[in-house]
Amino acid sequence: MNTPMSDLIEVRGLTKSFGEHRVLKGVDFTAAAGTVTVLLGPSGSGKTTVLRSLNVLETPDAGLVRISDASIDFSDPPADKSAYRRAVKALRMRSGMVFQAHNLFPHKTVLGNLVEGPVQVQGRDPEEAMSAARELLAQVGLAGREDAYPGQLSGGQQQRVGIARALALRPEVLLLDEPTSALDPELVGEVLAVIRDLAAEGQTLVIVTHEVRFARDVADQALFLDEGVVAERGGAEVLTDPREERTRRFLQRVLDAG
Repeated sequence: MNTPMSDLIEVRGLTKSFGEHRVLKGVDFTAAAGTVTVLLGPSGSGKTTVLRSLNVLETPDAGLVRISDASIDFSDPPADKSAYRRAVKALRMRSGMVFQAHNLFPHKTVLGNLVEGPVQVQGRDPEEAMSAARELLAQVGLAGREDAYPGQLSGGQQQRVGIARALALRPEVLLLDEPTSALDPELVGEVLAVIRDLAAEGQTLVIVTHEVRFARDVADQALFLDEGVVAERGGAEVLTDPREERTRRFLQRVLDAG
């Protein structure tokens, strides 16, 4: 387990509705630098909405989101549109997102996928970005596949490219939304191994997952969401000996299904 150093992430009073359906009802949590936070809960509990709110892929109705020195109070956002856009960009620059589906550019090579963001968005030197991208591909076990296209890779390999692409932006926080849910069972392990290595290296991670056994291994903090609230929180003990009956029922269902 990693040792908490400081609060890198702060979420306070997060609320979000889609039409008449209130998905988040006041979510609060903090996460220290170099730690792994796992969000679990039944379908519709709000966990993915929390994750997507951290980089404003979903815009909360109210509440504070802070990553490092970038923050937005959605209860009182900047009235000036350009100031608001700058605040959103600042949050997004501090996080990298890994989606359920790989969302790679199919017409670009693996290397092209990795250098697009650093060069086009961050304005980094192309040669430096390519050198860093090659190191990242080696880190996720894909050295030698730089010139392959996504369609030539397995689902597990594509997801590892997705992780490397997010890391290429040098985020302070890596956000992972069910990173193994779209994979065939035999490919899940290779992706979880990469995430486990990132956790061991001290990368700050926030993960939405149903892989309970994996979560037990890596979680410094576990949040169980149900009906838009954090119903239980704590360390890995939430995943092994939860206090709340609804947490126990959920974990039992997931483990039985696995």
